[in-house]
Amino acid sequence: MVRRSLIGFACLGALALTPASAQRDPLAPMDDSQPVPPTATQSPRQPRLVPVVQPSPAAVQPSPVTGFEAYKARLAALARASGVREATIQAVLPSLTINARVVQLDRSQPGGIPDPRRINEPPPPFAPYRRQHVTADLIQRGAARFSALWPHLYRIEQRYGVEPQVLMAIYGHETSYGRITGNFDLIQALATLAYEGRRRSFFEEEFVAALRLLDVGYPRWRLRGSWAGATGYPQFMPSNVLRLRADGDGDNYADLWSNEADALASIANYLRDAGWKPNVHWGIPVQVPASLNRQAIAGALNAPRCPQVFRRHSRWLTVREWRALGVVTIGRSLPDTELASLLEPDGPNATAYLLTTNYRAILDYNCSNFYALSVGLLADGIARR
Repeated sequence: MVRRSLIGFACLGALALTPASAQRDPLAPMDDSQPVPPTATQSPRQPRLVPVVQPSPAAVQPSPVTGFEAYKARLAALARASGVREATIQAVLPSLTINARVVQLDRSQPGGIPDPRRINEPPPPFAPYRRQHVTADLIQRGAARFSALWPHLYRIEQRYGVEPQVLMAIYGHETSYGRITGNFDLIQALATLAYEGRRRSFFEEEFVAALRLLDVGYPRWRLRGSWAGATGYPQFMPSNVLRLRADGDGDNYADLWSNEADALASIANYLRDAGWKPNVHWGIPVQVPASLNRQAIAGALNAPRCPQVFRRHSRWLTVREWRALGVVTIGRSLPDTELASLLEPDGPNATAYLLTTNYRAILDYNCSNFYALSVGLLADGIARR
């Protein structure tokens, strides 16, 4: 059973061996004469003893600890500096090993310096991604879970102000409504990623946060998730579990791994923390006139995070101003005074979207326009069922 903790307590080359037949015993006598057969008057020749000299204790130098074993000392020091209990450190660090599969998966990820030959290439189309992530199955199952969990979702919306269908869409997008949550040992995966060093400081902080989750009562077996360190139904990193986990069913405990109400409340808490504005829809599809001067509406935001994602957004205008420019809404609309930016994921002459500040909150969850758009569209599909 999970030891329950109150919400708010403590803020997540091999060596080549010579064949035995070719080896010489270093303590055997030198074969410097022909053997003499023993006679009645001769006794067999005794082997010449070679004394073994034992080195003095001062001369014995221990082999230096290198590699991951040495790095674990740094992880232990970081954990102690963050207040992790010594008993937790000693229970985890000595037996911790590298996960080769995590290394392989991490090295296959995009990163590093962008190829200058591809920097001006147009982004891939959104439509194939949408077909994969906004499916009839996801909409149908999301609507069924929405109905079953409506009492919890209603209370969560009243508390956090987040559209419940968006919570369900993130839940469906992240783990297919709890079906796929990952089975990597979280602590081992995070230690491996930190040691690899591609994003060392980030993963060191998340490793320490995972140890702190042990300190507040979550058992080691519970801390399983993706190879990149995300865990539970919401796929939170450990630091977000510590900071934003929430109780969605009123039992004073947040179980993000098997309790859907807690997971959905935690997602809502995350979005509110990211700036979600109550009673504002994430965005709407629109048609853009061919005459639109895109240079005149180009965005000037120099985003410190995910700059390429935000570079595709226009500057902010009110819905009334967009309408004056000839932009036509498809289906539902937004209040005339609501600020929105324009995104054309498939370029001109295709469906575009007016996006509110709440779209930016979804981007905070996963900084990808395709991800955020598919979450919004999946949420709309769930709400229409």
